[in-house]
Amino acid sequence: MPIIDVVMPKLGESVTEGRLVRWLVRPGETVEAYAPLCEVETDKVTAEVPSTAAGTVEAILVAEGDVVAVGTPIARLRVKEAEASAAMPSAAPAGAAGSGAPPADGAAPARVGQGAVPTASVPAIGATEARDGRGAAPPASGRTERGGGSLRGRYSPAVRRLLAEHGLDPAAVPGTGAHGRVTRKDVLAYLKRRADAAPATVEAPVHGPTASVHPPREAARAPFDGDVVLPITAVRRRIAERMVESKRTAPHAWMMVEVDATRLVRYRKAVMGAFETREGFRLTYLPFFLRAVTLALREHPRLNAFWTDEGIVLRKDIHLSISVAHDDALYVPVIHHADALSVVGLARALHDLVERTRAGRLRPDDVAGGTFTVNNTGAFGSVLSMPIINPPQAAILSIEAIVKRPVVVDEGTIAIRNMVNLTLSLDHRVMDGAAAGAFLQTVKRLIETFDEATFAV
Repeated sequence: MPIIDVVMPKLGESVTEGRLVRWLVRPGETVEAYAPLCEVETDKVTAEVPSTAAGTVEAILVAEGDVVAVGTPIARLRVKEAEASAAMPSAAPAGAAGSGAPPADGAAPARVGQGAVPTASVPAIGATEARDGRGAAPPASGRTERGGGSLRGRYSPAVRRLLAEHGLDPAAVPGTGAHGRVTRKDVLAYLKRRADAAPATVEAPVHGPTASVHPPREAARAPFDGDVVLPITAVRRRIAERMVESKRTAPHAWMMVEVDATRLVRYRKAVMGAFETREGFRLTYLPFFLRAVTLALREHPRLNAFWTDEGIVLRKDIHLSISVAHDDALYVPVIHHADALSVVGLARALHDLVERTRAGRLRPDDVAGGTFTVNNTGAFGSVLSMPIINPPQAAILSIEAIVKRPVVVDEGTIAIRNMVNLTLSLDHRVMDGAAAGAFLQTVKRLIETFDEATFAV
């Protein structure tokens, strides 16, 4: 019976690697075609990888927690001749690095599954290209001799980053992964052992070319008794990378306006019951603000733009990225062509995206192509925040909580009004304060005057 390799599928246009979270099968088990084999987490989605054919699990090639590149074999199936033939149209040549030893009958296993894109998913923030690790590191396909003479599998990007950051010789780190491969956990464990074994006295500083290792900084990274080390998921790492990238590349400026939302509050109160009966879900304030934002972006396209060295690109389409907090992470699904939608259409699209985000059913396309981000910090009771721009976008708007406050109106009269702060972070390369202020004033005017025909539900 022939043997085929199931490889890491490509779970999105810019996805180059993924972390194998959990195996759903064991060696020796029989699986049907398209049955889930494992769960994989990338910087954009969490998905089940399906079996490419019916057969028996011959071997598992990647350990749970390992990060592997797209196209890398992760499991081996023994299948019937007919099943192997059916799988061959999507097969790639065998013998790539990381595929392990050949089967016992001497035939190289066929590699299948690279074109498969599973459906269940949870996206991570942003939709631009993932950035690789910085600095020198062992090559992606490099193999290093271990002490016993056996070959160690290739290093994942996460492992290469750690090795380069700490100046480690990869041959010195014992590998516990498949075929003796060094995993990220192996490197972290090695660093902790080295820190624990370091002398208690602080050594004199090292100067010159060898001053790349800093014992005090390294020791500070080691956990103390009672500390809890949380694993960094692909989503959390992607958030960290993109926020650092944003603050490093985009000079942030910040602006806030106060908006009297009393008319909006009264209108929503009057229509929310009928809306919920008709639509089946609760009407929030956010769709009204999204409608105002899309109208304002039409008038002020400089906010719907991004910076390039060749010029500032003004986007024709308005695709609103919406920040959704879930499971200790921030996801940013996109309402595409938001300016073509009414308040009702925006409410439906928003409800659908939030529900699918929380259920882990977003697709890669759901997080792609955003041109401007709206952050609903008011849902947490926040009245003032300074959001970080979602690159490569030029601006992000936070809608704070609507609160009742005494306000001076009508030449000295004091009244209780429903007030909300709108805070805008902007890329100062793309625009100046005048453009940002004009945009905020348009949103403010639309909410305060509140034309019921424009915001009808």
